[in-house]
Amino acid sequence: MNLKLLEAAKARVPNVPVLINMVSKRVRQLNAGFRPYVKPERPDEEPVDIVLREIAEGKLVAEMEFTPQDT
Repeated sequence: MNLKLLEAAKARVPNVPVLINMVSKRVRQLNAGFRPYVKPERPDEEPVDIVLREIAEGKLVAEMEFTPQDT
């Protein structure tokens, strides 16, 4: 895992649990044959690095909905 890419992705998604969920789900998708949103830099580039670049470049975002809780 490229630490520079990880830091760039964390700048876009500062919530670490959300970032972990995004990366793990997207890596599973890439491993299942989905096409990446960014062009791989090398033929043997790790899927996790591809996903971190997708997040860092803003190609992959998380939408979160918050609902008020009854008090």
